[in-house]
Amino acid sequence: MFEDISFLRLLAIIADILLVAFVIYKLIMVIRGTKAVQLVKGITVVLAVWFLSMQLGLNTLQWIMSQAVTYGLLAVIIIFQPELRRALEQLGRGGFFSKSTAAEEEETKTTVDHVVKSATYMGKRRIGALISLERETGMSDYIETGIPLNAKLSSELLINVFIPNTPLHDGAVIIKGNEIMAAGCYLPLSENPFISKELGTRHRAALGISEVTDSVTLIVSEETGGISVTKNGELHRNLNEEALRVLLEKELLKSNVNGSSSRWQWGGRKNG
Repeated sequence: MFEDISFLRLLAIIADILLVAFVIYKLIMVIRGTKAVQLVKGITVVLAVWFLSMQLGLNTLQWIMSQAVTYGLLAVIIIFQPELRRALEQLGRGGFFSKSTAAEEEETKTTVDHVVKSATYMGKRRIGALISLERETGMSDYIETGIPLNAKLSSELLINVFIPNTPLHDGAVIIKGNEIMAAGCYLPLSENPFISKELGTRHRAALGISEVTDSVTLIVSEETGGISVTKNGELHRNLNEEALRVLLEKELLKSNVNGSSSRWQWGGRKNG
């Protein structure tokens, strides 16, 4: 009898830990790619100093840190207001825990169609482009560096944005769902020393954003017309229309989230 109770209690503890870990993970995914990351680091430093002051008996420093923690809760709520609102919106939509609906899947397929169509068109005409598709990681910090559009996504609009010598053709377009959030955005350049020297700024920016977010970013080279995609610090080069569509659907459709995509080399596709 007591053994059964102990076993059930153990299962409850394990479930409790896993649930808390899952919630923390989801919260981290909400704030990644936003200014909140730096604030979290600052809070961690304050808590660490508070703990050390208690251990070392530094009473004055301990009092200061305790005041900062006590009154800092309200400040955190105010500072993190956009991220908290985003998390609550996801929870209200059921997106915080549940899988996507059929309507969302259809919306994603439409997004892929528009992106593939525009990339293919620009590739044939050697029009340079940089398009980043937001996934779970927030990209609001990068959206703020560009010109807000908040326009419904279409291949025609994407093509027009990147026409040479127009005000918005420099920088990246960031897409969220089926909406173009902003154009002319600045993305962080990758500092990876193993990147091929033949790759330009667009490719480095695409790799850079893929290293700090889970976004999928597409590049059209104005020198060669070649189409490339970056994700998770990987570069997929020289994609034709069909390969591009397959890759984007595999990465963006949540029903395929468990599907493993093929590995690609820095210099191009794997043989075989």
